Amino acid sequence: MTTTTSTAPLDVAVIGAGFAGIGAAIRLRQRGITNFAVFERDSEIGGTWRDNTYPGAACDIPSRLYSYSFAPNPDWSHTYSGSREILGYIESMVAETGIRPHIRLRHTVAGMAFDEQAGVWDISFEGDPEPVRARAVVLASGPLANPGYPDIPGIETFTGHTIHSARWDHDYDFTGKKVAVIGTGASAVQIVPELVRRAASVKVFQRTPGWVLPRVNRHTGALTRSVYRHVPGAETLARQAWFYGHESVALGVVWNSPLTRVVELVGRAQLRRQVKDPWLRRQLTPDFRAGCKRLLMTDDFYPALQRDNCKLITWPIARIAPDGIRTAEGIEHRADCIVYATGFQVSKTGTPIPITGRDGRVLSDEWQRGAFAYKSVTVSGYPNLFLTFGPNSGPGHNSALVYMESQIDYLVRAVGIILDRDLRIFEVRQDRQDRYNTAIQRRLDATTWNSGCQSWYLTEDGFNATMYPGFATQYRNQLREVDLGDYTLVAAEPAVRARAVSAS
Repeated sequence: MTTTTSTAPLDVAVIGAGFAGIGAAIRLRQRGITNFAVFERDSEIGGTWRDNTYPGAACDIPSRLYSYSFAPNPDWSHTYSGSREILGYIESMVAETGIRPHIRLRHTVAGMAFDEQAGVWDISFEGDPEPVRARAVVLASGPLANPGYPDIPGIETFTGHTIHSARWDHDYDFTGKKVAVIGTGASAVQIVPELVRRAASVKVFQRTPGWVLPRVNRHTGALTRSVYRHVPGAETLARQAWFYGHESVALGVVWNSPLTRVVELVGRAQLRRQVKDPWLRRQLTPDFRAGCKRLLMTDDFYPALQRDNCKLITWPIARIAPDGIRTAEGIEHRADCIVYATGFQVSKTGTPIPITGRDGRVLSDEWQRGAFAYKSVTVSGYPNLFLTFGPNSGPGHNSALVYMESQIDYLVRAVGIILDRDLRIFEVRQDRQDRYNTAIQRRLDATTWNSGCQSWYLTEDGFNATMYPGFATQYRNQLREVDLGDYTLVAAEPAVRARAVSAS
Protein backbone atom coordinates (compact mmCIF):
# COMPACT_ATOMS: atom_id res chain seq x y z
CA MET A 1 0.00 0.00 0.00
CA THR A 2 1.44 3.39 -1.02
CA THR A 3 0.64 6.46 1.02
CA THR A 4 1.42 10.08 0.25
CA THR A 5 1.40 12.66 3.02
CA SER A 6 3.23 15.90 3.61
CA THR A 7 2.90 15.89 7.38
CA ALA A 8 4.99 14.16 10.02
CA PRO A 9 3.63 10.84 11.24
CA LEU A 10 1.48 10.57 14.31
CA ASP A 11 3.11 9.01 17.32
CA VAL A 12 0.03 6.81 17.77
CA ALA A 13 -3.07 6.03 15.73
CA VAL A 14 -5.93 4.54 17.74
CA ILE A 15 -8.56 2.73 15.67
CA GLY A 16 -11.98 2.74 17.29
CA ALA A 17 -13.70 5.11 19.73
CA GLY A 18 -15.45 2.62 21.98
CA PHE A 19 -14.44 1.77 25.53
CA ALA A 20 -10.99 0.53 24.50
CA GLY A 21 -10.10 3.37 22.15
CA ILE A 22 -11.28 6.07 24.57
CA GLY A 23 -9.42 4.40 27.45
CA ALA A 24 -6.23 4.16 25.39
CA ALA A 25 -6.51 7.84 24.41
CA ILE A 26 -6.94 8.92 28.03
CA ARG A 27 -3.95 6.90 29.23
CA LEU A 28 -1.76 8.12 26.34
CA ARG A 29 -2.58 11.70 27.24
CA GLN A 30 -1.91 11.04 30.93
CA ARG A 31 1.48 9.61 29.93
CA GLY A 32 2.26 12.89 28.17
CA ILE A 33 1.81 11.50 24.65
CA THR A 34 -0.31 14.03 22.76
CA ASN A 35 0.59 13.47 19.10
CA PHE A 36 -2.13 10.86 18.55
CA ALA A 37 -5.51 10.55 16.86
CA VAL A 38 -8.49 8.27 17.41
CA PHE A 39 -10.17 7.16 14.18
CA GLU A 40 -13.84 6.18 14.42
CA ARG A 41 -15.89 4.92 11.47
CA ASP A 42 -19.22 6.13 12.90
CA SER A 43 -20.50 9.68 13.35
CA GLU A 44 -20.53 9.26 17.14
CA ILE A 45 -18.35 7.64 19.79
CA GLY A 46 -19.35 4.77 22.05
CA GLY A 47 -18.82 1.52 20.14
CA THR A 48 -20.96 -1.33 21.46
CA TRP A 49 -22.90 0.97 23.79
CA ARG A 50 -23.66 3.42 20.99
CA ASP A 51 -25.03 0.60 18.84
CA ASN A 52 -26.94 -1.48 21.40
CA THR A 53 -30.02 0.56 22.27
CA TYR A 54 -32.63 -2.20 22.19
CA PRO A 55 -35.31 -2.18 24.92
CA GLY A 56 -33.83 -3.41 28.19
CA ALA A 57 -30.21 -3.14 27.03
CA ALA A 58 -27.92 -3.24 30.06
CA CYS A 59 -24.64 -4.68 31.25
CA ASP A 60 -24.59 -7.93 33.21
CA ILE A 61 -21.46 -6.86 35.13
CA PRO A 62 -21.90 -4.44 38.08
CA SER A 63 -21.30 -0.83 37.07
CA ARG A 64 -18.57 -0.25 39.65
CA LEU A 65 -16.61 -3.01 37.94
CA TYR A 66 -17.72 -2.23 34.39
CA SER A 67 -15.82 1.06 34.38
CA TYR A 68 -12.19 2.14 34.50
CA SER A 69 -10.39 2.44 37.81
CA PHE A 70 -8.70 5.58 36.47
CA ALA A 71 -12.10 7.14 35.70
CA PRO A 72 -14.40 6.30 38.64
CA ASN A 73 -18.05 7.28 38.49
CA PRO A 74 -19.72 7.74 41.90
CA ASP A 75 -23.11 8.42 40.31
CA TRP A 76 -24.11 5.05 38.84
CA SER A 77 -27.88 4.86 39.34
CA HIS A 78 -28.16 1.07 39.69
CA THR A 79 -26.05 -1.96 40.46
CA TYR A 80 -26.30 -2.88 36.77
CA SER A 81 -26.60 0.14 34.51
CA GLY A 82 -28.48 0.44 31.24
CA SER A 83 -26.87 1.13 27.88
CA ARG A 84 -27.81 4.82 27.85
CA GLU A 85 -26.10 5.42 31.19
CA ILE A 86 -23.00 3.51 30.10
CA LEU A 87 -22.80 5.56 26.92
CA GLY A 88 -23.13 8.68 29.05
CA TYR A 89 -20.17 7.50 31.12
CA ILE A 90 -18.06 7.11 27.97
CA GLU A 91 -19.09 10.57 26.78
CA SER A 92 -18.28 12.10 30.17
CA MET A 93 -14.78 10.58 30.11
CA VAL A 94 -14.15 12.25 26.77
CA ALA A 95 -15.46 15.60 27.98
CA GLU A 96 -13.57 15.56 31.28
CA THR A 97 -10.17 14.42 29.98
CA GLY A 98 -9.79 16.78 27.04
CA ILE A 99 -9.34 14.11 24.36
CA ARG A 100 -12.21 15.26 22.12
CA PRO A 101 -9.87 17.19 19.73
CA HIS A 102 -7.97 13.93 19.10
CA ILE A 103 -11.07 12.07 17.83
CA ARG A 104 -11.72 11.95 14.08
CA LEU A 105 -15.21 10.70 13.29
CA ARG A 106 -16.37 9.17 9.99
CA HIS A 107 -12.93 7.68 9.36
CA THR A 108 -13.35 4.06 8.26
CA VAL A 109 -9.97 2.37 7.98
CA ALA A 110 -9.61 0.56 4.66
CA GLY A 111 -6.25 -1.05 5.46
CA MET A 112 -2.85 -0.58 7.00
CA ALA A 113 0.66 -1.70 6.08
CA PHE A 114 3.98 -1.46 7.90
CA ASP A 115 6.85 0.43 6.27
CA GLU A 116 9.82 -1.40 7.75
CA GLN A 117 12.45 1.02 6.50
CA ALA A 118 10.75 4.04 8.07
CA GLY A 119 9.28 2.18 11.05
CA VAL A 120 5.77 3.56 10.53
CA TRP A 121 2.32 2.26 9.66
CA ASP A 122 0.63 3.55 6.50
CA ILE A 123 -3.12 3.81 7.14
CA SER A 124 -5.70 4.40 4.39
CA PHE A 125 -9.38 5.21 4.74
CA GLU A 126 -12.52 4.62 2.74
CA GLY A 127 -13.84 7.63 0.87
CA ASP A 128 -12.34 11.09 1.15
CA PRO A 129 -10.21 11.18 4.34
CA GLU A 130 -6.49 11.69 3.71
CA PRO A 131 -4.24 8.72 4.57
CA VAL A 132 -2.02 9.03 7.63
CA ARG A 133 1.19 7.50 8.96
CA ALA A 134 1.80 6.51 12.56
CA ARG A 135 4.78 5.19 14.47
CA ALA A 136 2.47 2.93 16.50
CA VAL A 137 -1.09 1.70 16.07
CA VAL A 138 -3.59 0.63 18.71
CA LEU A 139 -6.25 -1.61 17.16
CA ALA A 140 -9.24 -0.94 19.41
CA SER A 141 -12.03 -1.80 16.99
CA GLY A 142 -13.45 -4.38 19.41
CA PRO A 143 -14.95 -7.84 18.81
CA LEU A 144 -18.59 -6.70 19.20
CA ALA A 145 -18.80 -4.24 16.34
CA ASN A 146 -20.73 -5.89 13.48
CA PRO A 147 -24.13 -7.59 13.83
CA GLY A 148 -24.15 -11.33 13.31
CA TYR A 149 -27.02 -12.97 11.44
CA PRO A 150 -27.71 -16.72 11.53
CA ASP A 151 -27.09 -18.85 8.48
CA ILE A 152 -30.71 -19.80 7.83
CA PRO A 153 -32.08 -20.59 4.35
CA GLY A 154 -34.51 -18.01 3.01
CA ILE A 155 -33.45 -15.24 5.38
CA GLU A 156 -33.65 -12.72 2.56
CA THR A 157 -37.18 -13.74 1.52
CA PHE A 158 -39.06 -12.50 4.58
CA THR A 159 -41.49 -9.73 3.56
CA GLY A 160 -42.19 -8.39 7.04
CA HIS A 161 -40.06 -6.12 9.20
CA THR A 162 -36.67 -7.25 10.51
CA ILE A 163 -34.63 -5.82 13.37
CA HIS A 164 -31.25 -6.83 14.73
CA SER A 165 -30.57 -6.27 18.42
CA ALA A 166 -27.43 -4.26 17.59
CA ARG A 167 -29.24 -2.01 15.11
CA TRP A 168 -32.55 -1.40 16.82
CA ASP A 169 -35.36 0.35 14.94
CA HIS A 170 -36.93 2.69 17.48
CA ASP A 171 -39.50 3.90 14.95
CA TYR A 172 -41.16 0.51 14.62
CA ASP A 173 -44.36 0.18 16.63
CA PHE A 174 -44.76 -3.31 18.15
CA THR A 175 -48.30 -2.63 19.33
CA GLY A 176 -50.62 -5.34 18.08
CA LYS A 177 -47.84 -7.10 16.15
CA LYS A 178 -46.87 -10.76 15.95
CA VAL A 179 -43.15 -10.88 16.77
CA ALA A 180 -40.65 -13.70 16.38
CA VAL A 181 -37.40 -13.51 18.35
CA ILE A 182 -34.53 -15.69 17.18
CA GLY A 183 -32.05 -16.38 19.96
CA THR A 184 -32.08 -16.86 23.73
CA GLY A 185 -28.68 -15.42 24.63
CA ALA A 186 -27.58 -12.35 26.56
CA SER A 187 -29.44 -9.79 24.43
CA ALA A 188 -32.59 -11.90 24.01
CA VAL A 189 -33.13 -12.33 27.74
CA GLN A 190 -33.23 -8.53 28.01
CA ILE A 191 -35.34 -7.90 24.91
CA VAL A 192 -38.11 -10.49 25.40
CA PRO A 193 -39.44 -9.10 28.72
CA GLU A 194 -39.82 -5.70 27.06
CA LEU A 195 -41.50 -7.03 23.92
CA VAL A 196 -44.15 -9.06 25.73
CA ARG A 197 -45.38 -5.83 27.31
CA ARG A 198 -46.01 -4.24 23.91
CA ALA A 199 -46.57 -6.86 21.20
CA ALA A 200 -49.73 -8.87 20.61
CA SER A 201 -47.73 -12.09 20.60
CA VAL A 202 -44.09 -13.07 20.93
CA LYS A 203 -42.60 -16.40 19.85
CA VAL A 204 -39.07 -17.08 21.07
CA PHE A 205 -37.05 -19.53 18.97
CA GLN A 206 -34.47 -21.34 21.08
CA ARG A 207 -31.58 -23.44 19.76
CA THR A 208 -30.09 -24.34 23.15
CA PRO A 209 -31.08 -23.11 26.62
CA GLY A 210 -28.53 -21.31 28.77
CA TRP A 211 -27.74 -21.27 32.46
CA VAL A 212 -29.71 -18.41 33.99
CA LEU A 213 -28.66 -16.89 37.31
CA PRO A 214 -30.47 -14.20 39.32
CA ARG A 215 -29.53 -10.57 38.84
CA VAL A 216 -30.40 -8.35 41.79
CA ASN A 217 -30.42 -4.85 40.33
CA ARG A 218 -30.80 -2.33 43.13
CA HIS A 219 -31.22 1.43 42.86
CA THR A 220 -28.26 3.37 44.27
CA GLY A 221 -29.63 6.01 46.60
CA ALA A 222 -28.45 9.59 46.98
CA LEU A 223 -26.77 8.88 50.34
CA THR A 224 -24.71 6.01 48.91
CA ARG A 225 -23.67 8.12 45.93
CA SER A 226 -22.70 10.93 48.29
CA VAL A 227 -20.49 8.52 50.23
CA TYR A 228 -18.78 7.38 47.03
CA ARG A 229 -18.26 11.00 46.01
CA HIS A 230 -16.95 12.40 49.28
CA VAL A 231 -15.44 9.58 51.38
CA PRO A 232 -11.89 8.80 50.20
CA GLY A 233 -11.43 5.18 49.20
CA ALA A 234 -15.11 4.22 49.49
CA GLU A 235 -15.65 3.65 45.79
CA THR A 236 -12.31 1.88 45.41
CA LEU A 237 -13.26 -0.45 48.27
CA ALA A 238 -16.62 -1.21 46.65
CA ARG A 239 -14.94 -1.92 43.34
CA GLN A 240 -12.44 -4.27 44.97
CA ALA A 241 -15.23 -6.13 46.73
CA TRP A 242 -17.02 -6.70 43.43
CA PHE A 243 -13.75 -7.67 41.75
CA TYR A 244 -12.77 -10.36 44.22
CA GLY A 245 -16.34 -11.60 44.45
CA HIS A 246 -16.31 -12.19 40.69
CA GLU A 247 -12.81 -13.70 40.89
CA SER A 248 -14.17 -16.40 43.18
CA VAL A 249 -16.80 -17.27 40.55
CA ALA A 250 -13.97 -18.43 38.26
CA LEU A 251 -13.62 -21.54 40.41
CA GLY A 252 -17.12 -22.55 39.36
CA VAL A 253 -17.29 -21.48 35.72
CA VAL A 254 -13.78 -21.53 34.24
CA TRP A 255 -13.01 -25.06 35.41
CA ASN A 256 -15.28 -28.03 36.02
CA SER A 257 -15.10 -28.30 39.79
CA PRO A 258 -17.38 -28.97 42.77
CA LEU A 259 -18.18 -25.25 42.69
CA THR A 260 -19.53 -25.73 39.16
CA ARG A 261 -22.24 -27.87 40.74
CA VAL A 262 -23.01 -25.00 43.11
CA VAL A 263 -23.46 -22.63 40.16
CA GLU A 264 -25.73 -25.18 38.51
CA LEU A 265 -27.73 -25.64 41.72
CA VAL A 266 -28.33 -21.88 41.83
CA GLY A 267 -29.44 -21.97 38.19
CA ARG A 268 -31.79 -24.91 38.76
CA ALA A 269 -33.22 -23.24 41.86
CA GLN A 270 -33.90 -20.11 39.83
CA LEU A 271 -35.62 -22.24 37.18
CA ARG A 272 -37.76 -24.13 39.73
CA ARG A 273 -38.71 -20.94 41.54
CA GLN A 274 -39.77 -19.04 38.43
CA VAL A 275 -41.10 -21.78 36.11
CA LYS A 276 -43.87 -23.99 37.48
CA ASP A 277 -44.64 -26.03 34.37
CA PRO A 278 -42.44 -29.19 34.37
CA TRP A 279 -42.35 -29.45 30.56
CA LEU A 280 -41.25 -25.84 30.13
CA ARG A 281 -38.60 -26.34 32.83
CA ARG A 282 -37.29 -29.33 30.89
CA GLN A 283 -37.09 -27.26 27.71
CA LEU A 284 -35.14 -24.57 29.57
CA THR A 285 -32.66 -26.90 31.30
CA PRO A 286 -29.16 -26.87 29.74
CA ASP A 287 -27.42 -30.16 28.98
CA PHE A 288 -23.88 -28.76 29.35
CA ARG A 289 -21.74 -27.64 32.26
CA ALA A 290 -22.26 -24.14 33.64
CA GLY A 291 -19.64 -21.83 32.16
CA CYS A 292 -19.27 -23.71 28.87
CA LYS A 293 -21.39 -20.93 27.36
CA ARG A 294 -21.93 -17.43 28.66
CA LEU A 295 -23.97 -17.31 31.87
CA LEU A 296 -27.19 -15.30 31.59
CA MET A 297 -28.02 -12.86 34.38
CA THR A 298 -31.73 -12.02 34.54
CA ASP A 299 -34.72 -12.09 36.87
CA ASP A 300 -37.45 -11.40 34.31
CA PHE A 301 -36.78 -13.66 31.31
CA TYR A 302 -38.46 -16.78 32.70
CA PRO A 303 -41.58 -14.86 33.84
CA ALA A 304 -41.81 -13.23 30.41
CA LEU A 305 -41.81 -16.63 28.68
CA GLN A 306 -44.86 -17.59 30.74
CA ARG A 307 -46.95 -14.59 29.79
CA ASP A 308 -50.16 -15.48 27.90
CA ASN A 309 -48.87 -13.75 24.76
CA CYS A 310 -45.47 -15.49 24.73
CA LYS A 311 -44.45 -18.96 23.58
CA LEU A 312 -41.12 -20.78 23.53
CA ILE A 313 -40.36 -22.70 20.31
CA THR A 314 -37.67 -25.37 20.56
CA TRP A 315 -38.07 -27.08 17.19
CA PRO A 316 -35.10 -26.25 14.93
CA ILE A 317 -35.69 -23.55 12.33
CA ALA A 318 -35.82 -25.08 8.84
CA ARG A 319 -36.01 -21.84 6.89
CA ILE A 320 -37.30 -18.29 6.85
CA ALA A 321 -40.43 -17.96 4.70
CA PRO A 322 -41.98 -14.79 3.19
CA ASP A 323 -44.59 -14.67 5.97
CA GLY A 324 -42.67 -16.07 8.93
CA ILE A 325 -40.51 -18.93 10.20
CA ARG A 326 -40.86 -22.61 9.31
CA THR A 327 -39.63 -25.12 11.86
CA ALA A 328 -38.41 -28.64 11.27
CA GLU A 329 -41.74 -30.33 12.11
CA GLY A 330 -43.42 -28.46 9.26
CA ILE A 331 -45.22 -25.63 11.04
CA GLU A 332 -44.99 -22.08 9.72
CA HIS A 333 -45.07 -19.44 12.45
CA ARG A 334 -46.40 -16.25 10.91
CA ALA A 335 -44.82 -12.99 12.03
CA ASP A 336 -45.08 -9.30 11.31
CA CYS A 337 -41.55 -8.74 12.58
CA ILE A 338 -38.50 -10.93 13.16
CA VAL A 339 -36.04 -9.78 15.82
CA TYR A 340 -32.56 -11.25 15.45
CA ALA A 341 -31.07 -11.43 18.94
CA THR A 342 -28.11 -13.29 17.51
CA GLY A 343 -25.13 -11.29 18.69
CA PHE A 344 -22.13 -10.22 16.66
CA GLN A 345 -19.71 -11.39 14.03
CA VAL A 346 -16.97 -12.27 16.49
CA SER A 347 -13.91 -12.88 14.35
CA LYS A 348 -11.76 -15.72 15.65
CA THR A 349 -9.99 -16.41 12.37
CA GLY A 350 -9.49 -13.07 10.62
CA THR A 351 -8.95 -9.37 11.16
CA PRO A 352 -11.46 -6.50 11.05
CA ILE A 353 -9.33 -4.66 8.46
CA PRO A 354 -6.51 -5.73 6.10
CA ILE A 355 -3.22 -5.59 8.03
CA THR A 356 0.08 -6.13 6.21
CA GLY A 357 3.12 -6.51 8.42
CA ARG A 358 6.84 -6.97 7.98
CA ASP A 359 8.00 -8.69 4.77
CA GLY A 360 4.50 -8.45 3.28
CA ARG A 361 2.90 -10.95 5.65
CA VAL A 362 -0.87 -10.59 6.05
CA LEU A 363 -2.37 -11.06 9.49
CA SER A 364 -5.72 -12.39 8.28
CA ASP A 365 -3.86 -15.18 6.45
CA GLU A 366 -1.90 -16.10 9.56
CA TRP A 367 -5.09 -16.12 11.64
CA GLN A 368 -7.06 -18.34 9.25
CA ARG A 369 -7.00 -21.31 11.64
CA GLY A 370 -7.44 -19.20 14.75
CA ALA A 371 -6.25 -15.86 16.08
CA PHE A 372 -3.22 -15.67 18.37
CA ALA A 373 -1.05 -13.00 19.97
CA TYR A 374 1.46 -12.53 22.76
CA LYS A 375 -0.42 -11.81 25.99
CA SER A 376 -3.32 -10.79 23.71
CA VAL A 377 -1.56 -7.50 22.88
CA THR A 378 1.27 -7.92 20.32
CA VAL A 379 1.88 -10.17 17.32
CA SER A 380 5.23 -11.26 15.90
CA GLY A 381 5.80 -9.90 12.40
CA TYR A 382 3.68 -6.80 13.06
CA PRO A 383 5.95 -4.30 14.81
CA ASN A 384 4.58 -1.34 16.75
CA LEU A 385 1.05 -2.76 16.56
CA PHE A 386 -0.96 -3.24 19.77
CA LEU A 387 -4.32 -4.93 20.25
CA THR A 388 -7.00 -4.34 22.84
CA PHE A 389 -9.28 -7.23 23.73
CA GLY A 390 -7.14 -9.35 21.45
CA PRO A 391 -6.97 -13.16 21.20
CA ASN A 392 -7.48 -15.09 24.43
CA SER A 393 -8.34 -12.15 26.62
CA GLY A 394 -12.03 -12.89 27.09
CA PRO A 395 -13.26 -13.28 30.67
CA GLY A 396 -15.88 -15.83 31.63
CA HIS A 397 -16.40 -14.53 35.14
CA ASN A 398 -15.17 -10.95 35.53
CA SER A 399 -15.37 -7.55 33.85
CA ALA A 400 -13.93 -7.19 30.36
CA LEU A 401 -12.79 -3.71 31.37
CA VAL A 402 -10.44 -5.16 34.00
CA TYR A 403 -8.65 -7.06 31.22
CA MET A 404 -8.87 -4.11 28.83
CA GLU A 405 -7.42 -1.67 31.34
CA SER A 406 -4.42 -3.95 31.88
CA GLN A 407 -3.86 -4.14 28.13
CA ILE A 408 -4.10 -0.38 27.76
CA ASP A 409 -1.59 0.29 30.52
CA TYR A 410 0.78 -2.29 29.02
CA LEU A 411 0.64 -0.87 25.51
CA VAL A 412 1.00 2.71 26.75
CA ARG A 413 4.23 1.66 28.51
CA ALA A 414 5.39 0.02 25.29
CA VAL A 415 4.55 3.08 23.19
CA GLY A 416 6.46 5.19 25.72
CA ILE A 417 9.50 2.95 25.17
CA ILE A 418 9.22 3.35 21.37
CA LEU A 419 9.09 7.14 21.64
CA ASP A 420 11.62 7.58 24.45
CA ARG A 421 14.21 5.38 22.71
CA ASP A 422 13.27 6.53 19.21
CA LEU A 423 12.74 2.95 18.05
CA ARG A 424 11.94 1.94 14.49
CA ILE A 425 10.96 -1.61 15.44
CA PHE A 426 9.30 -2.89 18.62
CA GLU A 427 8.32 -6.48 17.85
CA VAL A 428 7.58 -9.47 20.03
CA ARG A 429 9.94 -12.40 19.48
CA GLN A 430 8.43 -15.38 17.67
CA ASP A 431 9.74 -17.91 20.21
CA ARG A 432 8.18 -16.02 23.14
CA GLN A 433 4.87 -15.78 21.32
CA ASP A 434 4.87 -19.49 20.41
CA ARG A 435 5.73 -20.54 23.94
CA TYR A 436 3.00 -18.35 25.38
CA ASN A 437 0.28 -19.66 23.04
CA THR A 438 1.27 -23.29 23.49
CA ALA A 439 0.81 -22.83 27.23
CA ILE A 440 -2.50 -20.99 26.76
CA GLN A 441 -4.00 -23.74 24.60
CA ARG A 442 -2.80 -26.42 27.00
CA ARG A 443 -4.48 -24.61 29.89
CA LEU A 444 -7.66 -24.12 27.84
CA ASP A 445 -7.99 -27.88 27.43
CA ALA A 446 -8.83 -28.08 31.14
CA THR A 447 -11.57 -25.42 31.05
CA THR A 448 -15.33 -25.70 30.73
CA TRP A 449 -15.20 -23.74 27.44
CA ASN A 450 -13.39 -26.66 25.79
CA SER A 451 -15.57 -29.32 27.41
CA GLY A 452 -17.67 -30.12 24.35
CA CYS A 453 -20.50 -27.62 23.93
CA GLN A 454 -20.72 -25.37 20.89
CA SER A 455 -20.29 -21.68 21.60
CA TRP A 456 -19.08 -18.48 19.95
CA TYR A 457 -15.87 -18.87 21.96
CA LEU A 458 -14.65 -21.59 19.57
CA THR A 459 -13.83 -21.82 15.88
CA GLU A 460 -15.62 -24.45 13.80
CA ASP A 461 -12.78 -26.91 14.40
CA GLY A 462 -12.77 -26.28 18.16
CA PHE A 463 -9.85 -23.85 18.49
CA ASN A 464 -10.36 -21.41 21.36
CA ALA A 465 -9.03 -18.02 20.31
CA THR A 466 -11.31 -16.10 22.63
CA MET A 467 -11.03 -16.86 26.33
CA TYR A 468 -8.30 -16.50 28.94
CA PRO A 469 -7.94 -19.70 31.02
CA GLY A 470 -7.41 -18.24 34.47
CA PHE A 471 -8.18 -15.52 36.95
CA ALA A 472 -8.33 -11.84 36.04
CA THR A 473 -5.65 -11.37 38.69
CA GLN A 474 -3.31 -13.66 36.74
CA TYR A 475 -4.01 -11.86 33.50
CA ARG A 476 -3.47 -8.47 35.07
CA ASN A 477 -0.21 -9.53 36.73
CA GLN A 478 1.34 -10.74 33.47
CA LEU A 479 0.85 -7.27 31.99
CA ARG A 480 2.18 -5.20 34.87
CA GLU A 481 5.58 -4.68 33.22
CA VAL A 482 6.94 -4.73 29.67
CA ASP A 483 9.76 -7.28 29.64
CA LEU A 484 12.13 -6.03 26.94
CA GLY A 485 13.61 -9.53 26.73
CA ASP A 486 10.37 -10.55 25.01
CA TYR A 487 10.91 -8.06 22.19
CA THR A 488 13.24 -7.20 19.36
CA LEU A 489 14.16 -3.50 19.51
CA VAL A 490 15.66 -1.67 16.55
CA ALA A 491 16.59 2.00 16.83
CA ALA A 492 15.67 4.44 14.10
CA GLU A 493 18.41 5.70 11.82
CA PRO A 494 18.44 9.51 11.74
CA ALA A 495 18.41 9.67 7.93
CA VAL A 496 15.50 7.22 7.72
CA ARG A 497 13.58 9.09 10.40
CA ALA A 498 13.99 12.31 8.45
CA ARG A 499 12.66 10.66 5.28
CA ALA A 500 9.65 9.30 7.19
CA VAL A 501 8.09 12.75 7.07
CA SER A 502 6.96 11.91 3.55
CA ALA A 503 6.21 8.48 2.17
CA SER A 504 7.69 7.21 -1.01
